[in-house]
Amino acid sequence: MNHLGVRQLGLVDYETAWHAMQRFTDQRTADTLDELWLLEHPAVFTQGQAGKAEHLLAPGNIPVVQVDRGGQVTYHGPGQLVAYFLLDVRRKQLGVRDLVSRIEQILVDLLAAYQLSAYAKPDAPGVYIDQASGQAAKIASLGLRIRRGCSFHGLALNVDMDLSPFQRINPCGYAGMQMIQLASQTTSPVSMQQVQQQLISLVVEHLEYSNYQPLAAEL
Repeated sequence: MNHLGVRQLGLVDYETAWHAMQRFTDQRTADTLDELWLLEHPAVFTQGQAGKAEHLLAPGNIPVVQVDRGGQVTYHGPGQLVAYFLLDVRRKQLGVRDLVSRIEQILVDLLAAYQLSAYAKPDAPGVYIDQASGQAAKIASLGLRIRRGCSFHGLALNVDMDLSPFQRINPCGYAGMQMIQLASQTTSPVSMQQVQQQLISLVVEHLEYSNYQPLAAEL
């Protein structure tokens, strides 16, 4: 039972993936395998449950989707790794804060493999890297939903993408928040496939699964 199912889904429409997560969570039983979904989304802004309209500065032609995760507004687009954590947190005896902390540590450890010193902030979920200017810049965002003792939604790590749409919003509700990406922060080669494999290994380690099982790339 302590296996993690992993789906590497490629590019998936946001609402398609979101509704699939809701269905999966509503239909799972006490015996359902936990799953990790790895994917990218076409350009979209998503507004969390606490989201305020004033943080959407100029969405323009990029659609805005109101969703049921925590947090404010963020942007998803190709070149960003999105990981959805479909876990029975009650079965794993994980509190929400513990789960968030473990996911943040997974990201910190992943970035350390690229010689990057990243950290989490207790008052602003996500992962940050200090810049030469002294400003903290955000490289990964995090937002979860817990329903029926199970989690869905997850993290978004900027790998190698067009960051300009972040300028149309106050990312995660913070005016002037600088967003960065892995490809521009490291001299190491960066590939989405490699980052996905590193993430899978770290999720298995930090969330204490015995191993992982590749599943069909379909929802």
